[in-house]
Amino acid sequence: MKGFLQIVPNLTFGDDVCRLFHGRGGLFVGDEHLCLDWYKPVLLLTSFKMLETEQLDELVIAIKALWQQQRPTETLNLVYQYRHGGQTFSELLHGEVPEQHIVTENGARFLVHLLRGQNHGLFLDMANGRAWVKQHAKHKKVLNLFAYTCGFSVVALQGGADEVVNMDMSKGALSIGKQNHVLNDLPAGARYLGHDIFKSWGKLTKLGPYDLIVADPPSNQRGSFVATKDYERLLKRLPDLLAPQGEVLLCLNAPELGCDFLMQQVANTAPQLSYVERIANPSVFADIDEQKSLKVLRYRMS
Repeated sequence: MKGFLQIVPNLTFGDDVCRLFHGRGGLFVGDEHLCLDWYKPVLLLTSFKMLETEQLDELVIAIKALWQQQRPTETLNLVYQYRHGGQTFSELLHGEVPEQHIVTENGARFLVHLLRGQNHGLFLDMANGRAWVKQHAKHKKVLNLFAYTCGFSVVALQGGADEVVNMDMSKGALSIGKQNHVLNDLPAGARYLGHDIFKSWGKLTKLGPYDLIVADPPSNQRGSFVATKDYERLLKRLPDLLAPQGEVLLCLNAPELGCDFLMQQVANTAPQLSYVERIANPSVFADIDEQKSLKVLRYRMS
């Protein structure tokens, strides 16, 4: 935990949600299991391996010292999560978590929930992807596939999109997405379709074509999407949904699959799509092997 203990005293808290320490990137030897996130007003400490009581105590002491240094008049709110074997164990160590926990990012507001499971309502490593969409959505019709809580939809409408169609199998996630739009004073302009994407091509085609498509599927979720077999099925359909010169962001967050996997899938299945660039991840998510980190590839319809 040497790297964590050295870095923590130099961290600063802003107003926006963000990752503060990213051990998962492998740049801090021995701390690959640790992450620290800031969901104002709550800090979230995550470990991907079991910590001994003494180890956890040492980390908490360091976090307390940082908090006392920067926000001596405020109460420390600290949640600890241990993830293993697909399960997440959460514990509130200090303070409290707001009943309605709203965080901000780049001028947008989002509902999050730190004490329920490992997905908290907003994927922090996708911050640059959301910023790109906000910057490029003006006057566009956007399709947000695997929409989750509709973060891309919120920022697209903030960026001047004419309309966004959100599709996700989880009606619960879409319900939070609707609340996110209300939080941002965006009562109109978005549709919410709680359907299986692979059974809904007719509906999506009828609502199209789209100037921008964002596809951010889970990498390995049974019953929903498994990248190694389902990305090809998805790519076969995307060109028919795109307007001329339309663009698509293809996202992949599977450490075992690099950009080459996705680029080869596109070349084999959707050659009408031309590669433009890879959207960089936030600097805090730097990885010893960038092919293991989040991949967000931008393509344009030829």
